[in-house]
Amino acid sequence: MKRHLNDVVLVFLVFIFGVKLGKGQNTTIQVINVGVVTDVGTTASNLSLLAINMSLSDFYSSRPESRTRLLLNFADSRDDVVGAAAAALDLIKNKEVKAILGPRTTMQASFVIEVGQKSQVPIISFSATSPFLDSGRSPYFFRSTYDDSSQVQAISEIIKVFGWREVVPVYENNAFGEGIMPGLTDALQAINIRIPYRTVISTNATDDEISVDLLKLMTKPTRVFVVHMNRFLASRVFSKARETGLMKQGYAWILTNGVIDHLVLMNGTDIEAMQGVIGIRTHFPISEELQTFRSRLAKAFPVSELNIYGLRAYDATTALAMAVEEAGTTNLTFSKMDGRNISDLEALSVSEYGPKLIRSLSQIQFKGLSGDYHFVDGQLHASVFEIVNVIDGGGILVGFWTQDKGLVKDLSPSSGTTRTFSSWKNHLNPILWPGITLTVPKGWEIPTNGKELQIGVPVGTFPQFVKVTTDPLTHETIVTGFCIDFFEAVIQAMPYDVSHRFIPFGDDDGKTNGNFNDLSYQVYLGVFDAVVGDTTILANRSSYVDFTLPYTTSGVGMVVPLKDNVTRSSLIFFKPLTPGLWGMTLGSFFVVGFVVWILEHRVNSEFTGPPQYQISTMFWFAFSIMVFAPRERVMSFTARVVVITCLSSLLTTQQLNPTETSIKNVLAKGGPVAYQRDSFVLGKLRESGFPESRLVPFTSPEKCEELLNKGPSKGGVSAAFMEVPYVRVFLGQYCKKYKMVEVPFDVDGFGFVFPIGSPLVADVSRAILKVAESNKATQLETAWFKNIDKTCPDPMNNPDPNPTVSFRKLSLDSFLLLFVAAATVCTLALLKFVICFLIQNRIILNDEFYRGKRMKEMWLKFMESDGESYISRVRSTCPQVLIQPREEDIDPING
Repeated sequence: MKRHLNDVVLVFLVFIFGVKLGKGQNTTIQVINVGVVTDVGTTASNLSLLAINMSLSDFYSSRPESRTRLLLNFADSRDDVVGAAAAALDLIKNKEVKAILGPRTTMQASFVIEVGQKSQVPIISFSATSPFLDSGRSPYFFRSTYDDSSQVQAISEIIKVFGWREVVPVYENNAFGEGIMPGLTDALQAINIRIPYRTVISTNATDDEISVDLLKLMTKPTRVFVVHMNRFLASRVFSKARETGLMKQGYAWILTNGVIDHLVLMNGTDIEAMQGVIGIRTHFPISEELQTFRSRLAKAFPVSELNIYGLRAYDATTALAMAVEEAGTTNLTFSKMDGRNISDLEALSVSEYGPKLIRSLSQIQFKGLSGDYHFVDGQLHASVFEIVNVIDGGGILVGFWTQDKGLVKDLSPSSGTTRTFSSWKNHLNPILWPGITLTVPKGWEIPTNGKELQIGVPVGTFPQFVKVTTDPLTHETIVTGFCIDFFEAVIQAMPYDVSHRFIPFGDDDGKTNGNFNDLSYQVYLGVFDAVVGDTTILANRSSYVDFTLPYTTSGVGMVVPLKDNVTRSSLIFFKPLTPGLWGMTLGSFFVVGFVVWILEHRVNSEFTGPPQYQISTMFWFAFSIMVFAPRERVMSFTARVVVITCLSSLLTTQQLNPTETSIKNVLAKGGPVAYQRDSFVLGKLRESGFPESRLVPFTSPEKCEELLNKGPSKGGVSAAFMEVPYVRVFLGQYCKKYKMVEVPFDVDGFGFVFPIGSPLVADVSRAILKVAESNKATQLETAWFKNIDKTCPDPMNNPDPNPTVSFRKLSLDSFLLLFVAAATVCTLALLKFVICFLIQNRIILNDEFYRGKRMKEMWLKFMESDGESYISRVRSTCPQVLIQPREEDIDPING
């Protein structure tokens, strides 16, 4: 009934136009037959037919002197591809039309173009937008609208300005839907945007089939979709998208003008389902003529608003009328084809008027309702598109795209002159996104109902970085280490949850399945979704995987043994000492001073006198022997032995000289060197000129220390090469024996591995920066490298690439042997003194007279001076030696 009513309206409008045309005719006017192929009865077609009639009425009313008049011949394509071709054949064969306006769809136009090419009849389509309908394929095809690929630059800049890294095209499964894909793919590749997969929906798909396709999208991580399909299919798709949860917060939908241009033809329910979508709409400059046309159309056809079809149909008809007027009225005949038993297509007559008409169409240029109108290679070219945000009631304009300026908020001259991608707020007005939110979707996240990331981890590396063990009870694989904990901290810092599982790259016995190159390649093959571990960022690896920002220091260091040279110094107190050594040193000298006092105070006048004087002398002697020769002379042989032993243990500095200073020296000497097994360092050493026979692998810090300790003469190595993070761990345990003297190879540090184009790379890199700038990184280093000697310097803090001498802080173990020797001498000297003293005073021990007061008598005897006996002993031993007393020792009274 509705279609019948529309037919009646259409016939009435044509009748009105025909009456007006008849009144204006005269004998000098030539009537030219033209065809109109359309789906009669649809709202869009009725609007187009009305606009065509209004165009002819306006054209001839404003040009009464025109020598030609276009006579419209309508043919119904019945919304069918074959029907459109049959309608075109009928118009050419039976009506001998000189041009055809239409048909409506891309699929219909593909067949009709062939008919026009065969018969030399120009085909002017104002609604077929597929880039597949290239005018280069036929000079008789003119597209009086923009092809779909003209909007891909606007779409790509929207994606770029919001920082999205992946998009999924959702398009109709026909020539119209597929036509945009080549241009869209090229535009996205130019800005490094990845298309991980596509969703193709059949025009005749059921609601259940659409739901299945949309549910697949929910299991994928990408949250940005570009939709290109007709408005009828789009309304069904968005209705199901809202039901399945694809229109909630976090999703972003971009619609092409195939839907947005026809929002005025969609009902409120369909528009409500699209709320939060952004899209591309064809821009028409506001003019007085356009406003007048809108008012006239609303009066003539009040059931609908003007859409793109009406404007394009109006301008296309005007262009055809101008071209026919320019081409003239000669050669209006068709040449007939001879022969029998040929098909209808082969039997088509050929228009003699066609070649002249296409030349006129190519030169037409005027300002139409839709803007500047001019064919370039049979196409109209777009320079401006509108960016629309779909909300309740229709579309809200949020910006524009122009060829010169890119995305801008308005078309004023002050809106900018270059494409400067800063914040999206500088280019577009506020946008309401799906889920009724102003928060811009991130564009990518791990789906809650999707699979967890399968993350490969290396096996057999330094356990401080990655350690793989098996629980003896549950047989569950446990992965720990600094790299693992750092990755977990990064995941916690990300704006969304990433479910993951660690999978060791090795067998149950802890043997690796390959080196780090092999492990990284598993990501490229799709075996792992990522790799977490001590994997170095290298150029050759980045050709098939993507790395995050490094989270450790970079470089490869050369570690060599140190040679010890002992030197004495009177300025030892200015050298760095450990607190333990300071305490032992002070204590030892006090003990030595006390022992010397015991041995000397009976035979040496400098150690006699009042008690307080003897105590001060004892302390003074102890302090003085620490830095210079003491003023007091020692007389007894045992005391001299004690002092000599003490002076021989004076603190010294330990000078550490590297055995090698550069990789050139090591290479020239021809000795073997060590490298970490399964590391890229092997390749670097080969490139540097080391033969295979001189390269010795190691698998642990202990094995490396064993090789360096042996040296080349005992089957070891002269140097070891490893990455700086490993050097820090190694020297944290053995800094007193080895040193990093050079960084011969510059490489980036450790990074996490992901597939090329993975949006996780950007998000994880940002999270790495957050963790590195917080105290979490320091806490992890402290936890995993707590066994490192805190007194060991950082190997990267030495600015000299070729150091020759280094000093280390002295500790108690450096001089333990000397302290033991000094203690032994003191003990033996005291023992000798006590034995001799007891023998000399045995009468006190044996005589009954001293019973009960032996200790007191022995102490008094110990405190008595024994100078005479000492001098007499010296004289009896060496009579030729004359001992001259010092001047201060002579009694001033007795001489």
